[in-house]
Amino acid sequence: MGFLHAKDTISGQSAKAYATINGQVEEMFYAKKFEAKIKKNKKEIKTLGKLGTQNKANGFTGTGTMTIYYVTSAFRQLMLNYTKNGIDNYFDIQVVNDDPSSSVGIQDTVIRNVNLDEITIASFDVESESLEEEVSFTFDDWDMFTKFKQPTLN
Repeated sequence: MGFLHAKDTISGQSAKAYATINGQVEEMFYAKKFEAKIKKNKKEIKTLGKLGTQNKANGFTGTGTMTIYYVTSAFRQLMLNYTKNGIDNYFDIQVVNDDPSSSVGIQDTVIRNVNLDEITIASFDVESESLEEEVSFTFDDWDMFTKFKQPTLN
């Protein structure tokens, strides 16, 4: 029976992230943590001859969060544009996981039509060595251009 080698786990620091906002690509060097999730929407279905309630998928909801260092005004500018002008922005975020020490290779994912839910508009903390902010968002599409290979097992 094979086992997963520790070297094949993916280092979180080996990722790259890019936001494409209004056609401009911005490297998200300030990102500390990023997570996008899909949750299937399901309807309960009851049928004759079956006592249990069945479920049928009928779409999905995409949500996510990112923790970033408080060093960019890009997301505040998007929210300012919405609160002052009513113009809501949608943008894409590309995440590339590429740990060169792992045999599984690269995974390249794009989260599409990201729309911010909540941002910090101003912050300070006299006891913090580096300010961070949590940004929540929704999205409605995604693609995976490159996927991980099977790890080498021994």
